[in-house]
Amino acid sequence: MAFFTSARPVADGVFGRSLGFSFTDLFARVAAWNDQRVTRRELAKLSDRELEDIGLCRGDIEAVVNALR
Repeated sequence: MAFFTSARPVADGVFGRSLGFSFTDLFARVAAWNDQRVTRRELAKLSDRELEDIGLCRGDIEAVVNALR
């Protein structure tokens, strides 16, 4: 009977909350990093004229990428 009263709920995950993050959080962070990387690369490929057409300049690229956070 004591086993059931001292067992932790499964919702805390395999390692509990002691790590401060979960594998879902880690996956989300990696996915967000990749989105930023791809956006930065694609915007850098555009010419100055193409960037101007969408209302940006080269200096705006980092701000746009950081806004994805």
